[in-house]
Amino acid sequence: MIAIVKYNAGNIRSVQNALTRLGYESIITDDVSELLNADKVIFPGVGEASSAMNYLTKKGLDKVLVTIEKPMLGICLGLQLMCKHSEEADTTCLGVFDTNVKKFPATAKVPHMGWNSFTDTKSSLFKGIELDNDVYYVHSYYAEVNEQTIASCNYILPFGTTLQKNNFYATQFHPEKSADVGEQILKNFLEL
Repeated sequence: MIAIVKYNAGNIRSVQNALTRLGYESIITDDVSELLNADKVIFPGVGEASSAMNYLTKKGLDKVLVTIEKPMLGICLGLQLMCKHSEEADTTCLGVFDTNVKKFPATAKVPHMGWNSFTDTKSSLFKGIELDNDVYYVHSYYAEVNEQTIASCNYILPFGTTLQKNNFYATQFHPEKSADVGEQILKNFLEL
């Protein structure tokens, strides 16, 4: 079973629709036992860091998500919440990844929205993906590049567009909105 984390963040149905197109069934849930018993967990989201963390904390999911032992994929806000801290409303996050989330400098056009590439891929998550392919981004905050960065992107400055630590993966871009490239990345995750 594939569980998609429900936590009052947007874009969850888009992820579920992408999984359906790939031939996978999924459930959207904030039930602890369903999340812990899932074969794969996807933690997507579009929204604001502090309100999302408040919901996770209220439901006890802040303690549960970090203990998941099956493959887990954070997407966009999911990636940011899996980091240590976000500058967005000075939010303490889950701390899966040993990096912080910062706001793009005032000199940058934000949000970083549209198609952009990534480089330095270092994971089976990118099996069958060419480096010159673009993926879709919508974000005003970014994860700093760190030792858990397995792909980076450059928008004004380099940032970690994909992170991995053990069974935890996360993408800043939206694979569910990134056409064939995104579907291949989702498929690679589901086949881990």
